[in-house]
Order: sequence, then C-alpha cells, then structure tokens
Amino acid sequence: MPEDHAHAQARDASPKTRSLGFSTRMSHAGRAGTHVHGFVNPAVHRGSTVLFPNCEARREGAKHRFEQYMTYGTQGGPTHYALEDVIAEIEGGTRCLIVGTGLAACTVPLQAWLKSGDHCLVPDSVYGPVRNFCEGLLKGWGVETTYYDPVVDEAGMAALIRPNTKVVYTESPGSHSFEIQDIPAIARAAHARGCTVMTDNTWGIHHFMPFEKGVDVSIQALTKYVGGHSDVLLGSVTVNNEADWKTLRAAASQLGQYASPDDCWLALRGVRTMAVRLKRQERSGIEVARWLSARPEVQRVMHPALPEHPQHALWQRDFSGACSLFGVVFQPRYRLEDVTRFIDSLALFGIGASWGGFESLCIATTGNITRTAGTGEFGGPMCRIHIGLEEPADLIADLEQALARLAG
Repeated sequence: MPEDHAHAQARDASPKTRSLGFSTRMSHAGRAGTHVHGFVNPAVHRGSTVLFPNCEARREGAKHRFEQYMTYGTQGGPTHYALEDVIAEIEGGTRCLIVGTGLAACTVPLQAWLKSGDHCLVPDSVYGPVRNFCEGLLKGWGVETTYYDPVVDEAGMAALIRPNTKVVYTESPGSHSFEIQDIPAIARAAHARGCTVMTDNTWGIHHFMPFEKGVDVSIQALTKYVGGHSDVLLGSVTVNNEADWKTLRAAASQLGQYASPDDCWLALRGVRTMAVRLKRQERSGIEVARWLSARPEVQRVMHPALPEHPQHALWQRDFSGACSLFGVVFQPRYRLEDVTRFIDSLALFGIGASWGGFESLCIATTGNITRTAGTGEFGGPMCRIHIGLEEPADLIADLEQALARLAG
C-alpha cells in the first residue's frame, strides 16, 4: 500500500531542510510543503482496520513491519508518521517511535533491551516513576538496578559496570535537583563494555543533541514543550541506526504501544511554535532564576545556565540553551510548611505536575524525592518552578509577595 502522498512529499523534503535554522525546520518538517494545493496542516488520520486490494498485497505488508507502512491501526498512520519525522529531525536521529505518554517512552526501551538476569544502571536523580518501574516490574522480572551518583565520571562509571550490565540510563539534568551529567564520558565507559546508553532528553529538547554525544536511545516526553499547551499526553523514543530501531519497534508492537492520532496532530500543531516558545521561556526562566538567586530567603537556585551551578561548565559544553524548569533550595531556617505557605500564596503560578506548557507552575519537592546512592542532601527545603509565557516582571512581583509570607 503506498504512503499518503502528502506525507511522502514531507519525507522527501526533510533532508533538504537540515541546513536551515531550527524555527524554519519546525515550520516545514512533517507537512506537504509550500508549493502544493491544500491546507497548510496535514489532516488527522484515524483508523483501526486497513484495507488491502487483495490477499497478496496483505501478505506483502508483513515484510514492511519496520517501515512507515499501514497494516493495522496500532502500527500507525500518516499522522503518526509525520510526527515521527519531526521528532527524529529535532533529535538528530534516523527513526522515531511515538507512544502514549512520556513514562511509556521511558519504560518501553527498558523492556526492549533488558531481560531476566540483566543489570541496569540508573542515576539516583532519575524521574520518580522510572525508579518505581525499576523497583516494581523490572525487579519482578529479574532485572537488577543500581542507582549511581549522577555526577559520576568516566572511571566511576566504568567501575560500576558488571558483566551482565546491559543498559546505562541517564537523565540530564536530573529530575528536581538538576545535576548535569557528563554524557560523553558515561557513553565512552558504557560502550567500551557493550552497554546501550539511554537518555531522557526532555529538558534538553533541541538544546542537547544526544546522538552527537554518544547516546543510543533518546527519550522525550512530548507532553512538555512539543505539546506546549498542557492538553496532550505523548512520548517519543528516537534511535540512530537500523538495528536499534528493530529492537525498539518489535518491543513496542508486542506491547501494543499506541498513541492517539488526535494527540499526535496536537503535537504537530504545537511543534510549529516550539522554537519561539523555547527561546522566550529560556530567557524568562533565566531572568527569574537570577532574581531568585539574589534573594536572602534562597540558599541556591538549581539552574544549569547560572554560573554558580556546579556543572555549569558541562552545560556550556554540551547544550546550546536551556529550558525554563529549575529548582530552588530555601535557607535551612525554613521548613516544608513555610515553603507550602509560599507556594499557596502565589497567584500566577499553578500548583500541578508536568511543565513545558504556556503557564507557570510551582510545586514543593521536599518529601517527594527518593535517593538511595547518598545524593539526597540539599541543605534546605525545596520547590520546583516552571516559567511559562507570562511577563517575567509579573512573575517576579508575584514571587516577591509570596516570599514575604515565607516566614509567616
């Protein structure tokens, strides 16, 4: 069965755009092009059953299970393919799998590369639900996980790798505490022992090019900046060679992983404006983070783009920019209840999980962090802040009035 014509045009055009700027590529990738007759945006293609003209054509389809080829709804259609192409373009990879949530994007590759008796290395700063998965289903299946200090160096990583270590998982920066990992060094140590390197690159979307730094499997929660409007749940897994693609795609098919084409369409719409949102939110995030770092109530701000961040030099080396999510450690004289009162006093910041949308958010993180490798001492109660598209001056004024209530 031939590909959708508009999608085929979009795929043909993609390599020609690689030398263009990011904003330009996000405006043109994954759609039919400019000199065509039709709507600007591709249509939403929904469906379960795929019809074939005859039995031979259906038998032929089985040969294309690793390609963008419609055989059944769970294998995707033109809307999925367009988003796959756009995310692969952003990540710098060759093939991309779209799944229903960001957490599924984390867990599917772990299931694809690990089996009973294997060992996995995961940073102590990892996204909490990934730790839950490792301690739950993976442990039940006979996979052992060791949590390592996220700022480990190459020699330290090499010392942690066992004969049965198959996956080295990374997340840079770390959830809640924002440690930047030395991914190239970790990848060198891992590859020397035949391990697959995975990274949760959600914070680093566009700013960190994973495959240039030695990563084999790159994970994105498209719920965040790609969706951009806090109304979609999606994830992606991108790889950079055919062998890894077959491992990933086979596992996803066996698990029945699927994403709604309507959500894929919303993500395609979101990605058109992502470049300008990222730039604006990066600038606003740094402005607010700098203001907070000068406040007497604050011990430190955990934002990798600030010069005082312990891994700022690594961020400068490996990233081209920053997103607008960071952590704040308050002075040790304050308690969690004080931070709770501060957050409850904010008028422009929502209290809720996730980030990457147009709205600013703030949540308390003290008491919600699990650490088992001795990396859990932060010096004071903490919160996590996401800066949206509001005016920074308005956000700063809101933070200032809430800080006045910090001490009751």
